[in-house]
Amino acid sequence: MTDSAGNGCPGLPQTDSGATAWILASSALVLLMTPALAFFYGGMVRAKHALTMLLQNFAAIGVVSVTWLLIGFTWAFSGEGKYLGDLHFVFLRHMNDAVPTLGAAQVIPTLCFVAFQLTFAIITPALITGSTADRWKFGSFVTFVTIWSIVIYAPVAHWVFDGYGWLNRSAIEPLKDASAGLPNFFAEDFAGGTVVHINAGAAGLAMCLVLGKRKGWPTEQIRGHNIPFVLLGAGLLWFGWFGFNAGSELAADSTASAAWVNTNTATATALLGWLLAEKLRYGKSTALGAASGAVAGLVAITPCAGWVSPMGSIFIGFIAGFLCAFAVSLKTKFGYDDSLDVVGVHFVGGWIGTLAVGFFSTDDLNAYAENGILYGGGGHFGGWNLLLHQFLAAGAVTIYSFVGTLIIGFLINLVIKNRVPEDWEAEGLDTAMHGESAYDWGGVGTSGHFGTPVAAHTEGVPA
Repeated sequence: MTDSAGNGCPGLPQTDSGATAWILASSALVLLMTPALAFFYGGMVRAKHALTMLLQNFAAIGVVSVTWLLIGFTWAFSGEGKYLGDLHFVFLRHMNDAVPTLGAAQVIPTLCFVAFQLTFAIITPALITGSTADRWKFGSFVTFVTIWSIVIYAPVAHWVFDGYGWLNRSAIEPLKDASAGLPNFFAEDFAGGTVVHINAGAAGLAMCLVLGKRKGWPTEQIRGHNIPFVLLGAGLLWFGWFGFNAGSELAADSTASAAWVNTNTATATALLGWLLAEKLRYGKSTALGAASGAVAGLVAITPCAGWVSPMGSIFIGFIAGFLCAFAVSLKTKFGYDDSLDVVGVHFVGGWIGTLAVGFFSTDDLNAYAENGILYGGGGHFGGWNLLLHQFLAAGAVTIYSFVGTLIIGFLINLVIKNRVPEDWEAEGLDTAMHGESAYDWGGVGTSGHFGTPVAAHTEGVPA
């Protein structure tokens, strides 16, 4: 139902149907990224654990779809608090009211904004599963995601994405130049370099320490079983990321267009940077490296997407791809078992992208951007001050997520043991924990559904 002005939400300014359609489409693109992530990770684990990896990612969709509607959204995007929202939108009440951080500039229904931000809240804890592959109990994982999405993700989203958050403050200090009427930002994170990637990377490091090392790591070679799955997942992530970054403009305009081009450009150059690093180190470039490099570029451009130029994105992507190819080796050097390189790609890539804003941000394509060091850094909040703010934001999220995740992991372990038994890990989590497997390895006449012996399906069934 609409009011006399044609507005579907009586308490809001006039809605823009084009912007609404774009954000709903972007929401669908970002939601697709979590199943894409499942295939990306699923191909990198051994066959006996593949289905478990897929299930964990799908479970994240189920859990966070509920926690976000009940409490997560209101804690992230209501009220004017510096550190946490209030309960104005709890249980999705007052959906005809504007989101405070958007205010008079809001041109999409509040429920549309809820949907878009939900997809970010879903994929962030799903990313953590790459650090903990092969050894996390399913019940413990579901409990963790429930708590983490409320206690860690929602506050961090408020700090950075909400204009009243202490790492943003754009709603409190609205002018960088009173004569021009342009807003100033305390830290610039266009689409979630801190909220999603640094947050998930720090949490992944914490949980891989809580769970301990996989049996046989690092002395045994533990290789992924299906590189085509990895490439399929990477391709779908690349596709969905256009909604992730360009959709974060919340409008179908020139800034969204720049974010789209920057996203594709940085991903392409990061892929090339990773392949070059592999060639220099090992003498060979790999398909797995191409997929990992593409994801590193997607991660690094996320905080920059709407603040930098396409020329800047060339350098940001290449730097991220090249450096992240080396960063994945840190786990061997320091002895933490980050199974699928969440720390090396998402945490390090998130830091690279967040700091890159301080160098490459320019108001050439986005009047709301502060100029970074390489663009003159004019104004009180540009240049080195902007870089300092980016460093503070990344550091604050790192500390909060890492320490908070450690606490959550240890508390859950007091009630539900986090780590699977050693014999489950040896057998494979798919059959030991879920009673099914990803593949049917049996011969003709020896197996039933998905490799499970026929006898297991017929015991106790009358002849």
